[in-house]
Amino acid sequence: MRFSCMSEPDNTQEGLRWLRFSHEDLAAAQAMASDDQAQPRHVCWLSQQAAEKSVKALLVIHGVDFPRSHDLDFLSRLLPTNVGMEFLVADLDLLTEWAVEARYPGDWPEAGPEDAARALSEAMKVVRRAEAYFHPRPPDPRV
Repeated sequence: MRFSCMSEPDNTQEGLRWLRFSHEDLAAAQAMASDDQAQPRHVCWLSQQAAEKSVKALLVIHGVDFPRSHDLDFLSRLLPTNVGMEFLVADLDLLTEWAVEARYPGDWPEAGPEDAARALSEAMKVVRRAEAYFHPRPPDPRV
């Protein structure tokens, strides 16, 4: 199944909706990260989800139809080149792994606190990049 985009004004509103969901996932991941009783794998999964929804927010605003996929590298390559290049600062492959490995038992080691901290850090990079696109800041005159 592919998600299809709407008209341009609708794209902005729908993109902001995706970004809001991204922020909610990131806030949940941050809350869990500070809870000693929370499982690190949940932080990893919510971090991946926050990053994924941020990338999809940008796809929506640019009117790019996208398939159901959790592969952040693949999704970021669907973005216009000047937008997609901004995500090279984050480890998208690391986050993509948590789309499945954090949710299901398998032949991989379970996430630990270090994995959770790294996933949260990488997700924050992606969310900040998407947020900056929707809410650009004026240049700092001191620079």
